[in-house]
Amino acid sequence: MKAVLISLWHYRHFIVSSIKAEFSGRFARSKLGALWMILNPLAQATIFAIVLSEVLVTKIPNIENKSAYAIYLMAGMSAWGLFAEIMNRCTTVFIDYSNTLKKISFPRLCLPLIVGGSALINHLLLLAAIAVVFLFFGHMPSIAWLALPFGMLLIVMLAFGLGIILGLLNVFSRDVGQVMGIVLQLWFWFTPVVYLMDNMPPRFIAVLKLNPMTPMVKIYQNALLYGQFPALADLLIPTLISSGLFLFSFWIFRRASADLVDAL
Repeated sequence: MKAVLISLWHYRHFIVSSIKAEFSGRFARSKLGALWMILNPLAQATIFAIVLSEVLVTKIPNIENKSAYAIYLMAGMSAWGLFAEIMNRCTTVFIDYSNTLKKISFPRLCLPLIVGGSALINHLLLLAAIAVVFLFFGHMPSIAWLALPFGMLLIVMLAFGLGIILGLLNVFSRDVGQVMGIVLQLWFWFTPVVYLMDNMPPRFIAVLKLNPMTPMVKIYQNALLYGQFPALADLLIPTLISSGLFLFSFWIFRRASADLVDAL
């Protein structure tokens, strides 16, 4: 583990420059350039806000603000979006960069880190855009927003751990990438993003509580909507799961990395 971290540190400039190159390539020949990194998430957040609060008029119990459900949904979707982006990209990252892996010698674990770094920047920009929309609602940030970095950490570790494992499996069996698209869709609907868990029948609540993403999404919803910090007791199991998968992914990557290029 120590050797892996040292090698990644030696290639830190390569990781940072690759993330920058990714964003540069994404906005090549665009007159507004990196400004789209703000405009896109801001437009997405605004559309959700208008449709949910003005058109559907969906409400959250015990909250008078008519924009409460829009805030609830945007909070949940921002958390899920970070998880899904890292998962999707890590699952195919070794295949996407197969030519680079065959031609250039560098720690292969740099690739998931580049994906994770890019997804995290996108996520931070989306949160900034959401904060702007909240101001138009008259919903001011609270000190509970300080809980968001911990939520990000848990989500990134979970997505990174699962993503690396699935990315390795996908190299040896391409069916994994196809199946994960379906699994993530089902996983999304088993996570209380668009509905309130308290409104579900008791038999479904027990299943939802087994989902490690449920308490992580709840961190965002409690902080952004209710202005509440998460209960430490509720974070014990997701923390153990996320950190365990994160460390296990390093171990299994070391075991499989020797055969990775040959399989590509």
